[in-house]
Amino acid sequence: MPKILIVEDDADIAAVERDYLEIENFEVDVAVDGMTGVQKGLHGNYDLILLDLMLPGMDGFAVCRRLRETLDIPILMVTARREDIDKIRGLGLGADDYVEKPFSPSVLVARIKSHLARYRRLTGPAEGKSEITLGGIRLNTDTHRVYVDETEVELKNKEYELLLFLMLNVDTVFNREQLYERIWGIDAMGDNATVVVHINRLREKIEKNPASPRYIQTVWGAGYRFKA
Repeated sequence: MPKILIVEDDADIAAVERDYLEIENFEVDVAVDGMTGVQKGLHGNYDLILLDLMLPGMDGFAVCRRLRETLDIPILMVTARREDIDKIRGLGLGADDYVEKPFSPSVLVARIKSHLARYRRLTGPAEGKSEITLGGIRLNTDTHRVYVDETEVELKNKEYELLLFLMLNVDTVFNREQLYERIWGIDAMGDNATVVVHINRLREKIEKNPASPRYIQTVWGAGYRFKA
């Protein structure tokens, strides 16, 4: 049974989230403030964390930063704040996705299932060793390790998935909505910040000059492509 931690100080919202998840046979725990969320998150062996941004004591940004020092499980940020700068900051700290309030509980459950399925696919055992090498980048799909000019770089799960997808579709242009749907598994719903932040983070790790990328190129007015 998948185990979910909800970090939410609004008891009504937490109750709704918990009810919908338990109906879908998730095991659910709740933390009502940031510090408790960190303590439970680090020691509770959860499969996914649903993290509110506005929390007493320690906000969601600080919680996400602390959790990402140790955990690589999916973290979904939930907030009523719609400013892109907040989304970019949260994603930059390691959140996998961003959910805006108000939201449909059934849609939230669908997003959680999608993230869990992709995380399990990513971290599950692979059948045999397989490598993709394009230019100076070598990606091992068995160990999930990535090397740039034979130096290993550490990628988060979504960064790895994004790079793998682009390398498997070399020279093909994908717009932000298409990448969101392919990597996150659900419609983009008009929010492009998630894709942009992950593209930028990926460039910082694999490009010698992220401002003038060799591999992940922007095709203006169309999207992004991997150029070997």
